Amino acid sequence: MPAATAPTQTVAAVDCVYADDTLLVLDKPAGLLCVPGRGPDKQDALSARAQAIWADALIVHRLDMPTSGLVLMARGMPAQRALSHAFSQRQVRKRYQAVVAGLLQPPGGADGHGSADGAWGEIDLPIAADWERRPLRVVDASSGKPSLTRWRVLAHDNLQGTTRLELEPVTGRTHQLRVHLAALGHPILGDML
Repeated sequence: MPAATAPTQTVAAVDCVYADDTLLVLDKPAGLLCVPGRGPDKQDALSARAQAIWADALIVHRLDMPTSGLVLMARGMPAQRALSHAFSQRQVRKRYQAVVAGLLQPPGGADGHGSADGAWGEIDLPIAADWERRPLRVVDASSGKPSLTRWRVLAHDNLQGTTRLELEPVTGRTHQLRVHLAALGHPILGDML
C-alpha cells in the first residue's frame, strides 16, 4: 500500500514586480491585507503569500486593505532593519493616487494667479485621534500632531464630477490622506472611513 501523502497547499498568486537577494517589490491588490489579522477569515495576506514563496520575506511597511499598490518586503533581518530605518528617517518617498469627490482645482489655478498644471499644493493640518469614534482621526488644531500632505491634480472627470490626484504624505500620520482630503471637502471616493 502506498504511503499517505500530505495534501498539497495552493499558494495564492503574488504579483512580484522585482526581486533580488535583499528586496521584494510586490503589487498588492485592493482587498488583500498586508499582514494577517485576527480570526481565521483574515489569514490570507500579502506577507503570508510572499513567505510561502520566499521564506525570508519580512514586512517593512503596510498599505490599508482597500488600497492597491507596491509594497516593499525585506529578505532577511539585516535588510528589514535597513529598510525600516530608511522609512523611519523619511528617506523613502511614497506617492499615491486617489480619485476624490468634486473638481479640485490645481493650486492657484482657480483664481488665475496660479501655477501651471501639475503644480503641487500642500495640506498642512494637524491630525489627532478621534477618541469617541476610534479608529477615526480628525483635524485638531489644539491636540493634533503636525501633518503635511503634498498633492497635485492629474485629471478631472467633468461628467462624474471627480478629480484624480497624486498624493505625497510628507509626514506619516494614521489615515492622513483621507483626513486631509475630507478636510478640504474632497473625500476619497469609496473610502468607508
